[in-house]
Amino acid sequence: MQTLNVDLGDRSYPIHIGAGLLDHADLLLPHLPQKRVAVVTNTTVAPLYLERLTATLQAGGVAVTPIVLPDGEAYKNWETLNLIFDALLTQRAERKTTLIALGGGVVGDMTGFAAASYQRGVPFIQIPTTLLSQVDSSVGGKTGINHPLGKNMIGAFYQPKVVLADTATLKTLPPRELSAGLAEVIKYGLIRDADFLAWLEANMAKLRALDPAAIAHAIYRSCEIKAQVVGQDEREGGIRAILNLGHTFGHAIETGMGYGNWLHGEAVAAGMVMAAQTSQRMGWLSEAEVERTRALIRAAGLPDVAPDLGVDAWLEYMGHDKKVEGGKMRFVLLKKLGEAVITGDVPADVLSGVLTEPR
Repeated sequence: MQTLNVDLGDRSYPIHIGAGLLDHADLLLPHLPQKRVAVVTNTTVAPLYLERLTATLQAGGVAVTPIVLPDGEAYKNWETLNLIFDALLTQRAERKTTLIALGGGVVGDMTGFAAASYQRGVPFIQIPTTLLSQVDSSVGGKTGINHPLGKNMIGAFYQPKVVLADTATLKTLPPRELSAGLAEVIKYGLIRDADFLAWLEANMAKLRALDPAAIAHAIYRSCEIKAQVVGQDEREGGIRAILNLGHTFGHAIETGMGYGNWLHGEAVAAGMVMAAQTSQRMGWLSEAEVERTRALIRAAGLPDVAPDLGVDAWLEYMGHDKKVEGGKMRFVLLKKLGEAVITGDVPADVLSGVLTEPR
């Protein structure tokens, strides 16, 4: 097991990474203010891991209430969120009842938002079971739900007490979901670590084959980079926005194509290519560097070409991005591979050129 910490003062917490962590009650019990939890999961993950986690907790004397939600990005909404509240109120969950998110990013985001809102805040723990959630969404305290007009536009910053990334759960992950997680791993190399980017190019086949050492390194380095950035800017007032490379374009793809039709990682992958193309048009990246980015994304089994939404639709959806400030769109671009920059000064002709590139 490897452990690193997200340094946020009295809201700091550990991230434990390793195989078989679902069986370790000792990693969870110190973070429970009372021996009562509600485990929120979905119809896909529940048959795989709910019974095992429940047995681990019950062996430690913890009472467990299971809450099983429908699976999919299409259910990341108010109606599904209310299913969590319905169960908590029916079971008379208290302010010291801990919510545990067992699943991918959708489960983690909704459980965290429920925890931030129920009785104005109860403790919660992240147990991510997908690569994407292990390297990204479980870390940093972003929680929320989608709205028909925009992804993740309703939510709260609310930090977990601990993150338990059991790498053994990735063995049951479909190949498409594994690739989706690799998009966020690639992102960390592009924005912050050129050496890690080169390592990913050399080891992508091992990652897709779930080589234990390669996967453990990719998860650790990704979480390490995110923890460093979040520690500097918890609520995304500045530098934390670099973690959104590809997301302005990617969220537009998800919204425009209908939630769930493109996986988040797939949309971010295509969005990162568009960000690289924008960076090239700004004079920062060479054509060879854009192609290098595309090649790595293709090697991960991800799309490097975005759907054609039409310029008006692109601009409409991108206008709902959380980075919009004073009515002006801001973009995360690349000064070079391994160095991201946040800018609101993308000329209209540059943006139009990217949005109308042949696909």
